[in-house]
Amino acid sequence: MHFALSLPRPSRPLLSTSILSPYFSSSSSATDFDGTNIGSRWKQISYNFTRPVISLFVAFYLACTSKLHDSVVVPQKLFASVTMGEEKPFDFLRTLFEGVIAGGTAGVVVETVLYPIDTIKTRLQAARGGSKIEWKGLYSGLAGNIAGVLPASAVFVGIYEPTKQKLLEIFPEKFSAVAHLTAGAIGGAAASLIRVPTEVVKQRMQTGQFSSAPDAVRLILAKEGFKGLYAGYSSFLLRDLPFDAIQFCLYEQLRIGYKIAAKRELNDPENAVIGAVAGAITGAITTPLDVMKTRLMVQGQANQYNGLLSCAQTILREEGPAAFLKGVGPRVLWIGIGGSIFFGVLERTKLLLSQRRSKRSISESSKEE
Repeated sequence: MHFALSLPRPSRPLLSTSILSPYFSSSSSATDFDGTNIGSRWKQISYNFTRPVISLFVAFYLACTSKLHDSVVVPQKLFASVTMGEEKPFDFLRTLFEGVIAGGTAGVVVETVLYPIDTIKTRLQAARGGSKIEWKGLYSGLAGNIAGVLPASAVFVGIYEPTKQKLLEIFPEKFSAVAHLTAGAIGGAAASLIRVPTEVVKQRMQTGQFSSAPDAVRLILAKEGFKGLYAGYSSFLLRDLPFDAIQFCLYEQLRIGYKIAAKRELNDPENAVIGAVAGAITGAITTPLDVMKTRLMVQGQANQYNGLLSCAQTILREEGPAAFLKGVGPRVLWIGIGGSIFFGVLERTKLLLSQRRSKRSISESSKEE
């Protein structure tokens, strides 16, 4: 995804449902808890939610960039993920800002569509022994979580994109995977400052400890102090830094290989499939780390686990090795589908921003002439 491959992208409608149709087909036989077809429901939710969200973020982007860029910008394609070589001169601030917009949009769409699966996964991991799983309130904590996911996703992609471009300039082309891994880890470390408190509040609400995000934050601060919002931070980093690095590296390298084989730019469904594969593989590999992270975050004042090593030893002793794979099914499903939506929305939003910026640049150039 990061070398001199300059092929035109096809012009497609704004986030067509073709991105989601392979994964949310209404013909699926799977049904929700009330008997409603899951494919039909989630396809409609994702389609109705995605269009206004992307439009809103793009409008915000255009309003801001019209003030930031009074001079004429030479038309060029977006991000090193499409091509290198043509991003000269490298505009760090523009790349950062467009990454923030694209990342925030993709993060919000994914979190809204797939939140019930995440809730089920969290409850499976938090359950000890033969505890029963509560199937109600699968959207519990969604609003508060989006308030954290939006800036966290924006920060991650906003840091990842310019870092990736600079590293690709430093590393030889054959070591592009190292650049992707490093950029993913750096982006994940920056976003963790927002992600961890958001994750703590979300998982406490998903397990029924609090009824609202403001109450959760207030009570956690009152009972556990500021460090309560960063419970399980070490396990979070241990899980998310390799997760971000591996997922984005897999995605980038798979796209590079596919583009070379196809000898053309990829379309939305292809980006979505590659994102799903990268997400599912990474999700399965990091499930044991995710189980430990969940246990540390939801324990509250119980102090059942005294750190990451204590958590691993206790789980192994009391529940056996199989406990480290709790929730692996929902996690792989959630991250696999989430990867398809996230990267599909991300690439579509980046392309839309690039096209709008190029049109504005051409218009400004023609006026000067």
